[in-house]
Amino acid sequence: MTTDFQQDRQALGRRLRELRGKGTTQRQLGALLGWPQAKVSKLETGRQTATPEDLMAWAQATGHPAVTEELVARLQGMETHSRSWRRQLSAGHRPVQDVLTVEYERSRALRAWQGAMVVGMLQTPDYARNVFSRFTDLQQSPRDIEEAVRARVRRQELLYQRGRAFHIVLWEAALHAGLAPPDVLAAQMDKLTNVIGLDTVQLGIVPFGAQLALPPATGFWLYDDRLVIVEEWHAELWLDDPESLGVYQRVWDKLSASAVYGTHARRLITRARAHFADA
Repeated sequence: MTTDFQQDRQALGRRLRELRGKGTTQRQLGALLGWPQAKVSKLETGRQTATPEDLMAWAQATGHPAVTEELVARLQGMETHSRSWRRQLSAGHRPVQDVLTVEYERSRALRAWQGAMVVGMLQTPDYARNVFSRFTDLQQSPRDIEEAVRARVRRQELLYQRGRAFHIVLWEAALHAGLAPPDVLAAQMDKLTNVIGLDTVQLGIVPFGAQLALPPATGFWLYDDRLVIVEEWHAELWLDDPESLGVYQRVWDKLSASAVYGTHARRLITRARAHFADA
């Protein structure tokens, strides 16, 4: 049986192979790095565990120095499917955002549930800035807030790519969470209203008072049918076993069944905006 660690090592290997590209052979890259071709092959196939120094050298040699922190963050996350925020945020929020962007880019159909705040894919820069600031204070991590905001906003370009589908469900409480000044929250509601018109996005809101099959608990994203990422206070859970995927798919189905869409969703967003405008 393939272990979680082995699967993560293989995933890192696929990422390394992607960075090498088709224009450079394993032998050529090995010569650039001063490594035997066998080492390059073992890293790409997940038969050898890379060191942080290996990943740093790989990023430089393949002409992608900017991905160094992303690769190291992946390596740090290989220890377990429970990826502690302390470990992930040791270099700040931007490397974590870069790792997530790769998973978004690999996926065609994404489903999200969030009951506490607007999901990152739909956040305005000002809203994201306030969210990152609060979590940086909580986790006492490096304050690379502006870099993290830019990475998150760049990822939102995927919302406009044909062939992708984002089905996002928020609890109405997420619209009213006072995570930023009122003018920032009002602008965030405007963005949500505009998102409703995108053909790649289906935005649902579960109203206060709606009948629920399950409590509106922890937020999570489903990436196609291959991965679910669950956010906890202390860690992220990266789960890809069929049993866990099945549980979260059923949770998402039950919560999304209580949501309203289109005009009804827009009405709830407008009501939240009016509250912040009055404030």
